[in-house]
Amino acid sequence: MSDNTQKLLEISNLQVYFPVPGGILQRKVAEVKAVDGVSFTLHRGETLGLVGESGCGKTTVGRAIINILRHVSPEVHIGGSVYFYEKDGTRTDLAYLSKKDMRKFRSKIQMIFQDPYSSLNSRLSVRQIIAEPLEIHRPDMSAKERNEQVELLLQKVGLQPEYAARFPHEFSGGQRQRIGIARALATRPDVIICDEPVSALDVSVQAQVINLMEDLRQEFGMSYLFIAHDLSVVHHISRRIAVMYLGNMVEIGESDDVYFRPKHPYSIALLSAVPQPDPERKDKQRIVLHGDIPNPLNKPSGCSFRTRCPIARPECADFTPQLAEHENGRFVACPYV
Repeated sequence: MSDNTQKLLEISNLQVYFPVPGGILQRKVAEVKAVDGVSFTLHRGETLGLVGESGCGKTTVGRAIINILRHVSPEVHIGGSVYFYEKDGTRTDLAYLSKKDMRKFRSKIQMIFQDPYSSLNSRLSVRQIIAEPLEIHRPDMSAKERNEQVELLLQKVGLQPEYAARFPHEFSGGQRQRIGIARALATRPDVIICDEPVSALDVSVQAQVINLMEDLRQEFGMSYLFIAHDLSVVHHISRRIAVMYLGNMVEIGESDDVYFRPKHPYSIALLSAVPQPDPERKDKQRIVLHGDIPNPLNKPSGCSFRTRCPIARPECADFTPQLAEHENGRFVACPYV
């Protein structure tokens, strides 16, 4: 059984700044604050949807959680904490672990990537792709046991066991994403970070993959951090929704509350853009934000949304609003809503 009250991940004041080189010597002349003080909690057995415009920092948050940015790009500034909680309550800050120390947590935190065509190694068979995590994290397993696990996982994601001998180019996009899901499931992780896992798929296939992922979450008792820009998909699969804008978190709440009754001005505008399934309905007004998205290299002072906000006040330039609880479980980063 899942326990939606037990913490699994706690992200506290997460910062990810990318250096911008310039000049003849390519020294750092500025930095892009891709993630600037983000905090949220993911509980065991729940799905948290993370939404926002392209470039708001959603994917960077996911990559920071699995501690890949520090090891691949040492020049990137990482700040804040990413606490992983064991079932007994002990916690470890993943943000500062070395490659060696992080290795044992790789089996507990897996990732499903956006592009099913480039996320699978075309030179490996499906059997080798799914078995690779088991070879790394379960060296005690025999070859026969690994093969049995591969065939079982293929069945779990709706593919035939005999597909294990095939190669990625022999499958459609939806089938490749199922293979990616099977690979992520191989180590029986506590949490899977889903980075736009259905955005590259046809709409009909999206529904199949989303339903599959929800069934697997319930069966294995996992948690998902579901990163996407399609708000209707996020609403369907998530228990809670977090909204990001320009590297900052602006609203967090229960899925229905945020989707149907958003409070932050940006959330209201974002959700007004969701297409209506019934074109005859006129009860939903589209809100068009004025102005352009600020340059991340030169973000506005104070509230980063104030230059486009319909309720902005002069004092919004003087302070950066923090998430504050407005009602039970609803957090909004605006004192004027």
